[in-house]
Amino acid sequence: MAGGNALPLKEVNALRQQGYSVRTITPIFGQLVTFSFPKGFVPAFEDTKGGQYIQELVLEGENVKKWSQMVTITGAKGLASNPNVTPARFADNMAGGFKRVCPDSYTATGLGEIKFGSHDGFVAVVSCGVASPVGESYSESMLLIVIKGESDYYTIQWAERGKASKTPIKFDNAKWSGRFKKLTPIKLCPIVPGEPAPYPSCTNRT
Repeated sequence: MAGGNALPLKEVNALRQQGYSVRTITPIFGQLVTFSFPKGFVPAFEDTKGGQYIQELVLEGENVKKWSQMVTITGAKGLASNPNVTPARFADNMAGGFKRVCPDSYTATGLGEIKFGSHDGFVAVVSCGVASPVGESYSESMLLIVIKGESDYYTIQWAERGKASKTPIKFDNAKWSGRFKKLTPIKLCPIVPGEPAPYPSCTNRT
């Protein structure tokens, strides 16, 4: 399954039932980004503006305005050339956005540095007990995976919303470790000029 050439959800689920591992491969700036496609999610939004790329996946029947879970893929073009940026610092900067929204109910757990093939990465889970201070109140927690590519930075995020909590949400290691495993294997591949989806040079790489 490749970005821009997505199979219908029924076909994806049928492949899963046959024992296939369903993966998505998306060309984002300088490289192909591939990971395992979580069950039940469908593409809902994709956009590129200047040096920023974003794609959002939601559960079937939901949308980008009202969702219970969302998987987001982003790309930041050319950022890998900045010596002051590391995967951990990139993650910390994103987590800071959470903290500003909910300073009293914010919590973050760094799961540590990790290699995705030859590429450096960092994984964390951040949470807001009250993610929406106005309007409908809810909590939001997110698995954040940051990868430093050859020239660009990429993230894969798996967020969920739930009941609001005035106190920080307790970290659930089993849940978030399980979701991380569901996204793996995660890797970056070179873009081969003229190669069409499903990008066999990447799908056949070990």
